[in-house]
Amino acid sequence: MTSSPRFHLTKAHIAKALNALSEREPAVAMAVAQVGFPDERRRAHGFEALARIIIGQQVSTKAAAAIATRVTQTLGGVIAPERVLAARDEDLRGSGLSGQKLSYLRALTDAVTTRALPITDLHGMSDEEVVACITQIKGFGEWSAHMYLMFSLGRTDVWPVGDLAVRAGFGRIMKMEERPTPKQTEMAASHLKPYRSALALLCWKFYSEAPL
Repeated sequence: MTSSPRFHLTKAHIAKALNALSEREPAVAMAVAQVGFPDERRRAHGFEALARIIIGQQVSTKAAAAIATRVTQTLGGVIAPERVLAARDEDLRGSGLSGQKLSYLRALTDAVTTRALPITDLHGMSDEEVVACITQIKGFGEWSAHMYLMFSLGRTDVWPVGDLAVRAGFGRIMKMEERPTPKQTEMAASHLKPYRSALALLCWKFYSEAPL
């Protein structure tokens, strides 16, 4: 599917949001001065995007891309529910999917085909409703829902405190002595609403690019 027509986490928004946060929080201003604005990240929305989230769980970006390529080839060029339904388990496992991820993909396929997950309606739901819908599916936790909200639906105030790199980057930006817990990260950024998606992007960039 194509990018969501309601996608707002654009390059322009990221710059506007981080400039606004920089006025409130000197630590954010210093981080932006050090590493610059993070890039926009935009993915397709729909079944394939959620399937790729499954594929990417607990593996490197490079490994996830390689597995996704093989799965796409196995499915005849498109990651779609009807293709997954028609595929044999042994062929999908041969593409690099673990047994656990295969079970998650099957659960996602069932949820989408039965409309237990009304995937075409997600863009019209609130962030909380999207999280509730996605996390009811086997294999999808809050982190997965947050990734979909940010990169497929372009929501602008998502704060993925379950992401280790976000917490580590935020802790470094705020000059915390120890990496904050999810709860500490949630509370410490409460005054940075409604721009926390851009802040998360900055945390990732700072974590990977700023020297220790």
